[in-house]
Amino acid sequence: MNITKEQIDELNAVVKVAVTKEDYQDKVETILKDYRKQANIPGFRKGQVPMGLIKKQYGKAVLVDEVNKLLQDNLNKYLTEEKLDVLGNPLPKQQDNFDWDSEEFSFEFELGLAPSFTVDLKSKKAITHYKIVADDKMIDEQVERIQKQYGKLISKTEVSKKDEVNGVFKNEAEEIDNKTVIEIEKIKSKKALDSLLGKKVGDEVTLNTKGLFKEDHLLGSALGIDSEKSDKLDIEVTFTIEEINEKEPAELNQELYDKLFGADVVTSEKELKERIKEDSEKQFEQQSDQKLLNDVTEHFIENTKFELPTEFLTKWIQTTGEKPLTDEEANEEFEKSEKGLRYQLIEGKIIQENGIEIQFEELKDFAKGFIKQQMAQFGQLDPKEEELDSIAARVLSNQDEVKRLSEQLMSQKLLTLYKEKANLKEKEVTYEDFVKEVYGS
Repeated sequence: MNITKEQIDELNAVVKVAVTKEDYQDKVETILKDYRKQANIPGFRKGQVPMGLIKKQYGKAVLVDEVNKLLQDNLNKYLTEEKLDVLGNPLPKQQDNFDWDSEEFSFEFELGLAPSFTVDLKSKKAITHYKIVADDKMIDEQVERIQKQYGKLISKTEVSKKDEVNGVFKNEAEEIDNKTVIEIEKIKSKKALDSLLGKKVGDEVTLNTKGLFKEDHLLGSALGIDSEKSDKLDIEVTFTIEEINEKEPAELNQELYDKLFGADVVTSEKELKERIKEDSEKQFEQQSDQKLLNDVTEHFIENTKFELPTEFLTKWIQTTGEKPLTDEEANEEFEKSEKGLRYQLIEGKIIQENGIEIQFEELKDFAKGFIKQQMAQFGQLDPKEEELDSIAARVLSNQDEVKRLSEQLMSQKLLTLYKEKANLKEKEVTYEDFVKEVYGS
């Protein structure tokens, strides 16, 4: 078998494969002999069917199958040995006069080659790396939420602005009949607020659903309907008051601190606020890192210039899917995937040039870290190492999980690299300002 490459340009090549009879004859003959031993053909004893009949019945199918196997194995071996960095897969060229009755065959395959380019980690323009801090306002609000969450209910006779009211929403036409608790502070409608204030247990008030709550999502849960229906709802409902309570905030004392963090971990209001600040900023760091990763990715895509074998890739997309695509459909699919392909090439080069690898022990430790986090959510704060090893082994036996965890670990390694080598400027912001600046709301 002879394989040669014709370079069309920097991004395209044609590989020619010449297959001779000597390449496939022995294998085909061996398979046909096995067929002869097993063949059951009327008029002949098993194993005594003439070879000419076996060749006539099965010869061409076996030949085609074996030549295709030879092609696949040797073409892949050639691409590896020649270190050809191909995009997609080799595409067989149409040959109008191809003849399977010949003893020698010639095949041609189109190749799309990966472009040559460089990645500059140190951009001229600095990329913003947000450091999100928990300001005093946020910390104070969190302290208030904790006090409210762990406070005690005091029964009231009349509804006031700080109360929680248990009751039943009803509307017969919309089949609404839902028992719920509403916080008066979260009522937006002034008319509804006026209707509720001063009311007593057993009173029934009529409320309009449109603009009833300060947060729109609260309406669905209050009425016991899905958000899609509640978003469009503009009707009157009755609300019958069954219970009125005021939540007295919990005192900031050692009993509360121990309940929150364990015995004597936090011993003062100052330490409580420091802990809230520390925990909040750890959570913010994940959002900040994701924003940085997104921004660096976009920067590389926009500023790393190279050509792609567009025509080849469009043809590859057109012919290798579940069903063939039209020219227009294939062009649309290429446009959708081009950005992702560009970043795959850029990321691959960064990984290669910086020697980034994932070792199995690293992946195992990474998996165990995730498992510990999940167990902590269910109150298992100190799992045994043997238990973690056992769960990690089960997780890593699933190839989909290995792929998912490997991608996440690689993202972490890339993020560490960018923090070390990219041109970053740190910008300290509150969470509120971060949301406004990044999401515009």
